Amino acid sequence: MTADRRVVLGVIASTFFVGFGGGVVFPILPNLGRIIGISPFVVGVILSANRFARILANGPAGSLVDRIGTRKPLIAGLAVEAVAVFGYVIALRTATPEVWFILARLGWGLGSAAVFATAYTIAADVSTAGSRGTNMGVVRGGITLGFPAGLVMGGVVSELYSITAAFVLAAGFAVLASILAYLVIPETHVSGYRTGIKPWELDTALPALTVGVVNFGLLFAYIGALFSTLVLFVDARDLMVLGYGPQGSSGVMMAVTVVAASAFMLTGGVYSDRRGRRVPVLLLFLAISVIGYLVLALASSLAALVAACIMIGAGFGGTSGPLMALLADLTPTERMGRATGTNNVLGDVGGALGPMLTLPIIDVVGFVPVYVACAVLPLLAAVVMVAGIYRETGSLSPTTGSIPGDGSGPDAS
Repeated sequence: MTADRRVVLGVIASTFFVGFGGGVVFPILPNLGRIIGISPFVVGVILSANRFARILANGPAGSLVDRIGTRKPLIAGLAVEAVAVFGYVIALRTATPEVWFILARLGWGLGSAAVFATAYTIAADVSTAGSRGTNMGVVRGGITLGFPAGLVMGGVVSELYSITAAFVLAAGFAVLASILAYLVIPETHVSGYRTGIKPWELDTALPALTVGVVNFGLLFAYIGALFSTLVLFVDARDLMVLGYGPQGSSGVMMAVTVVAASAFMLTGGVYSDRRGRRVPVLLLFLAISVIGYLVLALASSLAALVAACIMIGAGFGGTSGPLMALLADLTPTERMGRATGTNNVLGDVGGALGPMLTLPIIDVVGFVPVYVACAVLPLLAAVVMVAGIYRETGSLSPTTGSIPGDGSGPDAS
């Protein structure tokens, strides 16, 4: 096994274990309104708090990576996430649980900003044009693959044992992730270019903005809307899985979605490398996302729900590897940290607005209009992507070897 491959596997393992803490909250928190009397709006604020924190932290995290490297920010970010998950346990034992949940989610957002900025930059650092899609896909898959385990753990453990038990278990895995990163992840991001660390210091070049806008639409629909409302949807439609209640059933279905996403993250990345083109692969998976949300809007049976979740997961996952690889194709090495920060800021704006808008709107108009609107977002993302790529490269579907200014990766001149 090559050193580069070992680095990628180390990132995958670390982000996999810490991902439990990200997934464990979704089958539990949306139902807290009924359990402890929190309003839908406050639940939406809790679910979105981590993303609001990342909106402010992504810029400094990306700039920090370009300034000091990847190893220290990655380890520190994982440790902060571990502390944040322990905050969920404290929240359940206080008279003001909503305050503690918000604080914990803010902490999780600060830690994950560092983790995301470093993980993708590490993948870009150890990649060439011919392996970038694959490496971005597997790293993205590692980041999200712990999520379905957390979803199942949050739903099933909370029902079989207690909500506290689910949170404690997730916190333990987050600590393990921090230790693992400290032991196995070396420094990969060595650049002579240095810059200040400012919240507004993002990469505003067209490629970073184009990819970021696409990420905005995808995360608004996927994390912001689907994950924040699925526990309510399965309850309203009486679509229970394996005899579990709404929390357990939604946890299982979200896990199905994320497993499909993780599988197709690798598929999309590998396929885009083999074809030497990112855009056709991205358009294919964006179309699959559109179909998935339309099926979900009309789902009245468990089979239809499963099919919708698989398609939505496949569509989201299949875009992830090629999309990040496209960003790395178009971004010089010394700006990759900040370009990743731009992408994460826009994605987090979408993920943060999703729960705050969709949970109250569903109370008024129901699920169908919201999920149909989610189907429109991938279509708009496709238009933005193609227009931005054409403006930057002069081609609707450039090959990876012909993209001007490709400076990412160890083989760049």
